[in-house]
Amino acid sequence: MIRSELDKLKLPDTPGVYFWRNSDGEILYVGKATNLRDRTRSYFAPDLIKTRGAHIVDMVFKSVTVTYEQTETVLEALILEANLIKKYQPYYNTKERDDKSFNCVVITKEEYPRIILVRQKDLDARNKTVTLPRLGLKEQKYDSVFGPFPSGPSVREALKIVRRIFPFRDRVSAQKDKEVFYRQIGLAPDVSTTEAANQYQKNIIRIKQIFQGKLRTLIKDLQKEMNAAAKREAFEEANALKQKIFALEHIQDISLIKRDLERVDGENVFRLEAYDIAHISGKQMVGVMTVTENSTVQKNDYRKFIIRGFNTANDAGALREVLVRRLAHTEWPYPNAIVVDGNIIQMNVANTVLKELQLEIPVIAVTKDERHRPKSISGPQDIIDAQKYAILLANNEAHRFALSFHKDRRSKAML
Repeated sequence: MIRSELDKLKLPDTPGVYFWRNSDGEILYVGKATNLRDRTRSYFAPDLIKTRGAHIVDMVFKSVTVTYEQTETVLEALILEANLIKKYQPYYNTKERDDKSFNCVVITKEEYPRIILVRQKDLDARNKTVTLPRLGLKEQKYDSVFGPFPSGPSVREALKIVRRIFPFRDRVSAQKDKEVFYRQIGLAPDVSTTEAANQYQKNIIRIKQIFQGKLRTLIKDLQKEMNAAAKREAFEEANALKQKIFALEHIQDISLIKRDLERVDGENVFRLEAYDIAHISGKQMVGVMTVTENSTVQKNDYRKFIIRGFNTANDAGALREVLVRRLAHTEWPYPNAIVVDGNIIQMNVANTVLKELQLEIPVIAVTKDERHRPKSISGPQDIIDAQKYAILLANNEAHRFALSFHKDRRSKAML
């Protein structure tokens, strides 16, 4: 197929799923798009072989047409894409990457189910169990599996969107020392009473509907429940349902859109978060987070933290507090790597926090000399080689931002 033939099809500039087909009508490849027209045009970019590989170039060559199915949101397109790949198993989807490494959304079979994201290779379909020994999950029975999803980052963003509407338990929030915290920030359900537990079971059913591609059916069901609650004058319940309906009808899938556009442009965004602590003998201790994406600072994403757990100098403890608080914000996109200011101590602190939260994010440490100039960089060498400028930029920004924030805090304290 050539570009002029695609242009004649006049694909719409809306979200949806597209199908590359051969002369027999066979589906060669299924993909999702924020903008169907722009996404399919990207397959004729001059650097396609570099960005997507020779097999995708071969797929385009063997295709004679593109068909599509529109959706109202990118979230619906993401879920539809996974369901259609599972149904048709197109040759070039499975060839693009080992499908055993694709991500699946799993709902465990427990009194209070957990929703977790796992690799397809960790599933035992015959016995309906999932095994993740490295994360302490041994032969856990599951109730449902959705996927596989080709894009790990996109399905993580989708889960964040769903979780803000229907809070659920996952590996971390199900831990006894974490469940209260996650409930307080609205990301885990209350299961302390029979009524609350029953409500959580309803929410699990609703989450299943979303991943089954039945979002519109779910909205209609909730509207019926809302009207019934209003009739019996359960206005608080009716209002809560109304808010969920509104959220579902106005899903903010900006992160999904962003990631889709990144692939259209043939460029993967590499996000770095850098952290630093500032204080004078433990007084007015603060921490900061700075962000770069593809070596460009993202000041709108910078964050400030007033350290609450220490009133004496404890840089390692303060860093731990900042990381725990930041990583609780699952609505903020997680970085591709974390940069800490210090040495093996700070690196170990960050790795320990990530292990506790069961997150796999590389950690890089920038060690300074007595004049606070970079002396060495520790961490995964491939990331250091590819992102050295961005690492130093993010680290320098964190130091500057921390000093500025600490100075402001000191000035206010003296008034």
